[in-house]
Amino acid sequence: MVHDFQHATLGRTGLQVFRLGFSASYFPGRRALNHALDAGVNYFFGYGTDFQLLSFYRSLSPSDRQKIVLATGAYNYIWTRQDIQKTFEKRLRQFRTDCIDVFLFLGVMKPKQFPPELVEQMVRLKERGHVRAIGLSCHHRTFAGQLAASGDLDVLMIRYNAAHRGAEEQIFPFVGAHNVGVVSYTATRWTGLLRRPKQWPRQGRIPTAAEAYRFVLSNPNVDVCLTAPTNPRQLEQNIADIGQGPLSADDMEFMHNFGDAVHETRRWFM
Repeated sequence: MVHDFQHATLGRTGLQVFRLGFSASYFPGRRALNHALDAGVNYFFGYGTDFQLLSFYRSLSPSDRQKIVLATGAYNYIWTRQDIQKTFEKRLRQFRTDCIDVFLFLGVMKPKQFPPELVEQMVRLKERGHVRAIGLSCHHRTFAGQLAASGDLDVLMIRYNAAHRGAEEQIFPFVGAHNVGVVSYTATRWTGLLRRPKQWPRQGRIPTAAEAYRFVLSNPNVDVCLTAPTNPRQLEQNIADIGQGPLSADDMEFMHNFGDAVHETRRWFM
Protein backbone atom coordinates (compact mmCIF):
# COMPACT_ATOMS: atom_id res chain seq x y z
CA MET A 1 0.00 0.00 0.00
CA VAL A 2 1.55 3.29 -1.12
CA HIS A 3 1.28 6.04 1.51
CA ASP A 4 2.92 8.68 -0.67
CA PHE A 5 5.28 8.59 -3.62
CA GLN A 6 8.31 7.87 -1.43
CA HIS A 7 6.85 5.60 1.25
CA ALA A 8 4.81 2.39 1.34
CA THR A 9 3.91 -0.66 3.38
CA LEU A 10 5.49 -3.78 1.90
CA GLY A 11 2.32 -5.73 1.21
CA ARG A 12 0.94 -7.76 4.07
CA THR A 13 4.30 -7.82 5.87
CA GLY A 14 3.43 -4.55 7.61
CA LEU A 15 7.03 -3.40 7.07
CA GLN A 16 7.25 0.33 6.38
CA VAL A 17 9.65 1.05 3.53
CA PHE A 18 11.19 3.91 1.62
CA ARG A 19 10.21 3.04 -1.94
CA LEU A 20 13.69 3.40 -3.38
CA GLY A 21 15.49 0.30 -2.14
CA PHE A 22 19.25 -0.18 -2.07
CA SER A 23 21.30 -2.97 -3.64
CA ALA A 24 25.02 -2.82 -2.96
CA SER A 25 25.89 -5.37 -5.65
CA TYR A 26 28.06 -2.87 -7.56
CA PHE A 27 30.06 -2.03 -4.42
CA PRO A 28 29.28 1.69 -4.12
CA GLY A 29 31.35 2.16 -0.98
CA ARG A 30 30.71 2.76 2.69
CA ARG A 31 29.89 6.45 2.19
CA ALA A 32 27.00 5.53 -0.11
CA LEU A 33 25.64 3.05 2.41
CA ASN A 34 25.85 5.58 5.22
CA HIS A 35 24.19 8.25 3.08
CA ALA A 36 21.37 5.88 2.17
CA LEU A 37 20.58 5.17 5.81
CA ASP A 38 20.85 8.85 6.77
CA ALA A 39 18.50 9.79 3.89
CA GLY A 40 15.81 7.39 5.07
CA VAL A 41 16.45 4.51 2.68
CA ASN A 42 15.69 1.38 4.68
CA TYR A 43 15.15 -1.55 2.29
CA PHE A 44 18.58 -3.12 1.78
CA PHE A 45 18.98 -6.12 -0.50
CA GLY A 46 22.17 -8.17 -0.58
CA TYR A 47 23.62 -11.42 -1.84
CA GLY A 48 25.98 -13.43 0.32
CA THR A 49 28.84 -12.07 -1.80
CA ASP A 50 28.00 -8.39 -1.20
CA PHE A 51 30.85 -7.88 1.25
CA GLN A 52 30.35 -4.11 1.56
CA LEU A 53 26.76 -4.54 2.70
CA LEU A 54 27.74 -7.39 5.02
CA SER A 55 30.43 -5.26 6.67
CA PHE A 56 28.12 -2.24 6.87
CA TYR A 57 25.26 -4.17 8.47
CA ARG A 58 27.50 -5.94 10.97
CA SER A 59 28.91 -2.61 12.12
CA LEU A 60 25.53 -1.00 12.84
CA SER A 61 24.28 -0.29 16.32
CA PRO A 62 21.15 -2.13 17.46
CA SER A 63 19.11 1.05 17.03
CA ASP A 64 20.29 1.52 13.43
CA ARG A 65 19.60 -2.13 12.64
CA GLN A 66 16.02 -1.54 13.73
CA LYS A 67 15.66 1.02 10.94
CA ILE A 68 16.60 -1.49 8.22
CA VAL A 69 14.46 -3.99 6.33
CA LEU A 70 17.07 -6.59 5.42
CA ALA A 71 16.41 -8.74 2.34
CA THR A 72 18.59 -11.61 1.18
CA GLY A 73 18.14 -15.21 0.12
CA ALA A 74 19.23 -18.49 -1.42
CA TYR A 75 20.08 -18.99 -5.09
CA ASN A 76 18.62 -21.03 -7.86
CA TYR A 77 21.52 -22.04 -10.13
CA ILE A 78 19.25 -23.40 -12.91
CA TRP A 79 21.02 -26.77 -12.95
CA THR A 80 20.90 -27.04 -9.15
CA ARG A 81 20.03 -24.87 -6.15
CA GLN A 82 21.23 -23.96 -2.72
CA ASP A 83 19.76 -25.74 0.25
CA ILE A 84 17.18 -23.39 1.80
CA GLN A 85 17.84 -24.20 5.46
CA LYS A 86 21.63 -24.28 5.20
CA THR A 87 21.76 -21.07 3.20
CA PHE A 88 19.43 -19.33 5.63
CA GLU A 89 21.69 -20.32 8.53
CA LYS A 90 24.70 -19.07 6.56
CA ARG A 91 23.03 -15.69 5.96
CA LEU A 92 22.34 -15.35 9.69
CA ARG A 93 26.05 -15.91 10.34
CA GLN A 94 27.16 -13.59 7.55
CA PHE A 95 24.98 -10.70 8.71
CA ARG A 96 25.48 -11.59 12.38
CA THR A 97 21.81 -11.44 13.12
CA ASP A 98 19.11 -13.73 14.46
CA CYS A 99 16.39 -12.55 12.08
CA ILE A 100 16.07 -11.84 8.35
CA ASP A 101 13.23 -9.49 7.42
CA VAL A 102 12.69 -10.77 3.87
CA PHE A 103 14.15 -14.13 2.82
CA LEU A 104 13.90 -14.88 -0.90
CA PHE A 105 14.56 -17.75 -3.26
CA LEU A 106 16.41 -15.97 -6.05
CA GLY A 107 16.55 -16.40 -9.82
CA VAL A 108 13.58 -18.63 -10.66
CA MET A 109 13.27 -18.96 -14.45
CA LYS A 110 10.50 -21.56 -14.69
CA PRO A 111 7.91 -23.19 -12.37
CA LYS A 112 9.77 -26.48 -11.93
CA GLN A 113 12.62 -24.58 -10.26
CA PHE A 114 10.32 -23.63 -7.37
CA PRO A 115 8.44 -26.85 -6.47
CA PRO A 116 5.95 -27.04 -3.57
CA GLU A 117 8.51 -28.56 -1.22
CA LEU A 118 10.59 -25.39 -1.45
CA VAL A 119 7.55 -23.30 -0.57
CA GLU A 120 6.99 -25.55 2.44
CA GLN A 121 10.60 -25.14 3.58
CA MET A 122 10.33 -21.37 3.40
CA VAL A 123 7.02 -21.35 5.24
CA ARG A 124 8.64 -23.38 8.03
CA LEU A 125 11.42 -20.77 8.33
CA LYS A 126 8.80 -18.11 8.84
CA GLU A 127 6.83 -20.21 11.33
CA ARG A 128 9.96 -20.58 13.47
CA GLY A 129 10.08 -16.81 13.84
CA HIS A 130 13.53 -16.14 12.32
CA VAL A 131 12.08 -14.69 9.09
CA ARG A 132 9.43 -11.98 8.92
CA ALA A 133 8.50 -12.51 5.26
CA ILE A 134 9.24 -15.00 2.49
CA GLY A 135 9.27 -14.62 -1.27
CA LEU A 136 11.15 -15.17 -4.49
CA SER A 137 12.63 -13.37 -7.45
CA CYS A 138 11.20 -14.64 -10.69
CA HIS A 139 11.69 -14.01 -14.41
CA HIS A 140 8.62 -16.08 -15.38
CA ARG A 141 5.82 -13.54 -15.15
CA THR A 142 2.92 -15.97 -15.59
CA PHE A 143 4.25 -18.14 -12.78
CA ALA A 144 4.82 -15.08 -10.58
CA GLY A 145 1.20 -14.09 -11.16
CA GLN A 146 0.05 -17.56 -10.16
CA LEU A 147 2.09 -17.38 -6.96
CA ALA A 148 0.61 -13.98 -6.18
CA ALA A 149 -2.89 -15.37 -6.65
CA SER A 150 -2.15 -18.37 -4.41
CA GLY A 151 -1.06 -16.19 -1.50
CA ASP A 152 1.67 -18.63 -0.43
CA LEU A 153 4.35 -15.94 -0.47
CA ASP A 154 4.57 -12.51 1.13
CA VAL A 155 6.81 -10.79 -1.42
CA LEU A 156 7.58 -11.04 -5.15
CA MET A 157 10.77 -9.57 -6.58
CA ILE A 158 10.26 -9.01 -10.30
CA ARG A 159 11.69 -7.26 -13.34
CA TYR A 160 9.67 -4.21 -14.32
CA ASN A 161 10.60 -1.16 -16.37
CA ALA A 162 9.42 0.89 -19.33
CA ALA A 163 10.70 -1.74 -21.80
CA HIS A 164 9.30 -4.71 -19.87
CA ARG A 165 5.76 -3.91 -18.81
CA GLY A 166 4.27 -7.39 -18.91
CA ALA A 167 3.85 -7.38 -15.13
CA GLU A 168 1.02 -4.89 -15.61
CA GLU A 169 -1.12 -7.69 -17.05
CA GLN A 170 0.50 -10.87 -15.74
CA ILE A 171 1.37 -10.02 -12.12
CA PHE A 172 -0.09 -6.78 -10.78
CA PRO A 173 -3.76 -7.77 -11.19
CA PHE A 174 -3.18 -10.72 -8.83
CA VAL A 175 -1.24 -9.17 -5.94
CA GLY A 176 -4.21 -7.48 -4.33
CA ALA A 177 -6.16 -10.58 -3.29
CA HIS A 178 -3.56 -11.53 -0.68
CA ASN A 179 -1.79 -8.16 -0.47
CA VAL A 180 1.50 -9.55 -1.77
CA GLY A 181 4.37 -7.07 -1.63
CA VAL A 182 6.19 -6.19 -4.85
CA VAL A 183 9.88 -5.32 -5.15
CA SER A 184 11.06 -4.43 -8.64
CA TYR A 185 14.55 -4.31 -10.05
CA THR A 186 16.39 -3.11 -13.19
CA ALA A 187 14.38 0.06 -13.63
CA THR A 188 16.91 1.17 -16.26
CA ARG A 189 16.95 -2.26 -17.96
CA TRP A 190 20.64 -2.63 -17.17
CA THR A 191 21.13 0.95 -18.50
CA GLY A 192 19.47 0.07 -21.82
CA LEU A 193 16.79 2.68 -21.19
CA LEU A 194 19.44 5.36 -20.88
CA ARG A 195 20.85 4.87 -24.39
CA ARG A 196 19.42 5.58 -27.85
CA PRO A 197 18.13 2.43 -29.60
CA LYS A 198 18.98 2.08 -33.29
CA GLN A 199 15.66 3.25 -34.69
CA TRP A 200 15.28 6.21 -32.30
CA PRO A 201 15.79 9.68 -33.84
CA ARG A 202 19.36 10.89 -33.39
CA GLN A 203 18.21 14.14 -31.81
CA GLY A 204 15.36 12.46 -29.95
CA ARG A 205 14.94 12.71 -26.22
CA ILE A 206 16.62 10.02 -24.08
CA PRO A 207 15.30 9.16 -20.59
CA THR A 208 17.26 10.03 -17.50
CA ALA A 209 17.80 7.54 -14.70
CA ALA A 210 15.38 9.64 -12.66
CA GLU A 211 12.64 9.13 -15.24
CA ALA A 212 13.30 5.38 -15.30
CA TYR A 213 12.89 5.12 -11.53
CA ARG A 214 9.92 7.45 -11.44
CA PHE A 215 8.25 5.39 -14.19
CA VAL A 216 8.41 2.30 -11.98
CA LEU A 217 7.37 4.10 -8.80
CA SER A 218 4.45 5.77 -10.57
CA ASN A 219 2.81 2.34 -10.52
CA PRO A 220 1.13 1.93 -7.11
CA ASN A 221 1.50 -1.86 -7.27
CA VAL A 222 5.26 -1.48 -6.76
CA ASP A 223 6.21 -1.08 -3.12
CA VAL A 224 9.98 -0.91 -3.60
CA CYS A 225 12.13 -0.20 -6.65
CA LEU A 226 15.76 -1.24 -6.20
CA THR A 227 18.62 0.99 -7.23
CA ALA A 228 22.16 -0.36 -7.53
CA PRO A 229 24.47 2.68 -7.69
CA THR A 230 28.18 2.37 -8.30
CA ASN A 231 29.14 5.43 -6.24
CA PRO A 232 27.69 7.85 -3.67
CA ARG A 233 26.96 10.54 -6.26
CA GLN A 234 24.62 8.25 -8.21
CA LEU A 235 22.76 7.31 -5.05
CA GLU A 236 22.41 10.91 -3.90
CA GLN A 237 21.03 11.90 -7.29
CA ASN A 238 18.57 8.98 -7.39
CA ILE A 239 17.21 9.83 -3.95
CA ALA A 240 16.86 13.50 -4.85
CA ASP A 241 15.21 12.73 -8.19
CA ILE A 242 12.34 10.67 -6.83
CA GLY A 243 11.36 13.68 -4.76
CA GLN A 244 9.88 15.00 -8.01
CA GLY A 245 7.01 12.55 -7.62
CA PRO A 246 5.15 10.54 -10.26
CA LEU A 247 5.59 11.13 -13.97
CA SER A 248 3.17 13.38 -15.82
CA ALA A 249 0.88 11.88 -18.45
CA ASP A 250 3.11 13.25 -21.23
CA ASP A 251 6.28 11.86 -19.65
CA MET A 252 4.58 8.50 -19.13
CA GLU A 253 3.65 8.37 -22.81
CA PHE A 254 7.24 9.21 -23.74
CA MET A 255 8.55 6.41 -21.51
CA HIS A 256 6.13 3.93 -23.09
CA ASN A 257 7.25 4.90 -26.58
CA PHE A 258 10.94 4.81 -25.73
CA GLY A 259 10.53 1.52 -23.83
CA ASP A 260 8.85 -0.04 -26.85
CA ALA A 261 11.76 1.04 -29.05
CA VAL A 262 14.29 -0.45 -26.63
CA HIS A 263 12.32 -3.68 -26.40
CA GLU A 264 12.20 -4.03 -30.18
CA THR A 265 15.96 -3.57 -30.40
CA ARG A 266 16.80 -6.29 -27.88
CA ARG A 267 13.65 -8.31 -27.51
CA TRP A 268 15.56 -11.41 -26.38
CA PHE A 269 17.38 -9.76 -23.48
CA MET A 270 15.49 -10.82 -20.37
